[in-house]
Amino acid sequence: MFSSARSLRMQVLATLALLNGASAAVVSQDTLVRRRAKTGVNIGFLQPEDDIVPVSELVTSSELETETGVKKEFPYYHTSQELQSEALRLVKSCKHGASIKTLTDRGVSIDVVTIDSKKPNPANRVFLLFGEHSRELISPESGLFFLKALCGEVSLASDITNVEKVLEDNTFQMVLNGNPRSRRIVESGQYCVRENPSGVDLNRNWDEMWKGTTNNRADTNPGPHPFSEPETRIFKQLVTEFKPTTFLTVHSGTKGMYMPWAYDMHHLAARNEPAMMQILKLLDAKHCKCPFGAAGKEVGYSCPGTSLDWVYDQMNTPYSFAFEIYGSPEENEDLENRWKEKIKSGAVSLLQEGHHLAHSHFSDIYRQHASDFVHLRCNEEESLQAQRNDQCFSMFNPDTKERYEEAVQNWATAYLEMAHHIREQISANQTAATAAAAAAAVAAPPGKLLA
Repeated sequence: MFSSARSLRMQVLATLALLNGASAAVVSQDTLVRRRAKTGVNIGFLQPEDDIVPVSELVTSSELETETGVKKEFPYYHTSQELQSEALRLVKSCKHGASIKTLTDRGVSIDVVTIDSKKPNPANRVFLLFGEHSRELISPESGLFFLKALCGEVSLASDITNVEKVLEDNTFQMVLNGNPRSRRIVESGQYCVRENPSGVDLNRNWDEMWKGTTNNRADTNPGPHPFSEPETRIFKQLVTEFKPTTFLTVHSGTKGMYMPWAYDMHHLAARNEPAMMQILKLLDAKHCKCPFGAAGKEVGYSCPGTSLDWVYDQMNTPYSFAFEIYGSPEENEDLENRWKEKIKSGAVSLLQEGHHLAHSHFSDIYRQHASDFVHLRCNEEESLQAQRNDQCFSMFNPDTKERYEEAVQNWATAYLEMAHHIREQISANQTAATAAAAAAAVAAPPGKLLA
């Protein structure tokens, strides 16, 4: 038996967290089953001898997270409950038009926040997806800081634009917590969990050159079929309805900024490629100083089923990006030095000529700094489940308040400047198209109408 009621409640709650939204046939959302047994507590199907324990009598998930895990070790991070509460608060107090809604699929609920442009039909519609991988806590944290900036609560250190100017012709929609069930497990202290509770990598479950695997224990398990997971079905619904002109998914574990293709080992993404490359080049100089460019074309390995490729291809989105925004300081220093050497030896010219980061010129970087979007071989990704929790946390997330604050400020500013640069490009393209049409009209033979 357990030494105290508190210990009992803690263990029951921990077990419930692992169930993560199990169906009502197993355990309801309002009650838990406490089964008396010599071996301790078991949660499962109702039996006549079971005691029904209201959830209100148990410790809450926030209490568990406070006593163990991320809130105890890194109190400047937010729990899932705090992310949701902050989003609700910001929407109510936002200086600009803002709304929040919740989509639910098979018991999985995901919140999405929209910040409206000052114009009814903005030129740029920006969709941001944070937290596809639960262990990458800094991704949603940067999104929350960006939301605070858009709502006028914090300032960003941009020297080229500001929130008021950007919101004149940009609207934003963002998912702050893309993997909520597994994130709660990470918050309890299991810092290596990447997939959803079904063991599926949400960033391999999209229907873009999806490829199954027999190794379901891999960190990159794509699931039994495309969009098999409630999370990715919700993402698909959101981006389909929003119809973004700009899409960004945010990750961590190293630093890099990528554009399509991630899946293709033989072809480059041709549509809007120079424009996307120019955006990445501008952002890299100020915010990353890291590898940037087309992700995929690897020797021996492709990266199928990603949101990056699906949105670009299926939604015809002109600007589709994936950012990896944090690696440990030691990793970052080595990565930055290696990248500087590549730049000196002609890296930018290779990228502008249409080569992927998979080119042999860059291969040594990715042997030392594994990326979720650039791999050398399928079996090179190390299973981090065997790593210590503290190693996982520091590999993917800032482990001091100073590093945390630097990361969220830097990348929230990068998101704002990304929208600014893209809006400038769209405006320039529209002006050029208008001028070309006018010139064609002047050049047309008298009395002949242009088609």
